[in-house]
Amino acid sequence: MQLAFVLYKYFPFGGLQRDFMRIALECQRRGHRIRVYTLIWEGDIPPGFEVQVAPVKALFNHRRNEKLSAWMEADLAKRPVDRLIGFNKMPGLDVYYAADGCFEDKAQTLRGNLYRRWGRYRHFAEYERAVFAEDSATQILMISEVQQPLFVKHYNTPAERFHLLPPGISHDRRAPDNAAEIRAAFRQEFALGDNDLLLVQIGSGFKTKGLDRSLKALAALPAELRKRTRLMVIGQDDPKVFQLQSATLGLGEQVQFLKGRSDIPRFLLGADLLIHPAYNENTGTVLLEALVAGLPVLVSRVCGYAHYIEEADAGRVLDEPFAQEQLNGYLQDMLERPEARAEWARNGLAFADSADLYSMPQHAADVILGEERP
Repeated sequence: MQLAFVLYKYFPFGGLQRDFMRIALECQRRGHRIRVYTLIWEGDIPPGFEVQVAPVKALFNHRRNEKLSAWMEADLAKRPVDRLIGFNKMPGLDVYYAADGCFEDKAQTLRGNLYRRWGRYRHFAEYERAVFAEDSATQILMISEVQQPLFVKHYNTPAERFHLLPPGISHDRRAPDNAAEIRAAFRQEFALGDNDLLLVQIGSGFKTKGLDRSLKALAALPAELRKRTRLMVIGQDDPKVFQLQSATLGLGEQVQFLKGRSDIPRFLLGADLLIHPAYNENTGTVLLEALVAGLPVLVSRVCGYAHYIEEADAGRVLDEPFAQEQLNGYLQDMLERPEARAEWARNGLAFADSADLYSMPQHAADVILGEERP
């Protein structure tokens, strides 16, 4: 079959983008042709992929999205495909990969009435309705159980159109046999002594991921513990606001900001704790990547994959509603107890051996290609 995938932006380090790539490659591996429509493509193009970057511009993102849809629709009319798979919500999709939560629910619970008069609201509400409306035919690949009831509440979406996927952690995130050697080399490279502690926070969108909360928690540590603790922040975002917050909190060189990068497994093996106090997170793939690498996790409960950390006993999950004091206390406790971190690490590695955390691309391809198993 000729398959077309559409997403607004591709760059190698985004969670949605990595999921798209692994699903598309799985479909290609099964013998199908791949075409991609996008507004922005950064990085290499896999052999055999046809990538179409829409030549459209607009002052506002929602207008640019609409122009992409129109341009793609015109191209598809001339060059039809067997399936159109979207990684952002939009009309005309055969299959939608639900990486984002319910926009309408957020608009009604977190925004005022004035917001719902704006063009931006109308655009995203219309595009979401096109996917989830009761009379739509779009099949929906769900990666978070907690979001499905919200879509049903607002759109009365039939249950049979939802397909719940297992996580899709790449096997290269698992701790290799020489994990101890990689950790030692990493810590030597970054001048981390035996008594130094390294926190990592990984993910684009620093505000949504709760980086402000992490910085406050680091600053609240007892002086001696704070002195030997560093935080590395990795992601595609503008760090200026958080660099200013870090300086205001007196953290100095203890906080380091790095762009998105391809050697994340080294950081997971070299660190002592992943901190992820997100404000909202549909899933949180990095939580499971840390778990299978044997890195303890401190995470907010709103993250869709936080329940795996509890099930595996591979770290601590914060209560809801969020309280900064609890994050501060949990962070101090986890850093002060190396024996507990070692046990959480062992639990994570054991869970990685027994749980299905890896087969998302295969299950997604089954639905896209009409090969879904009963």
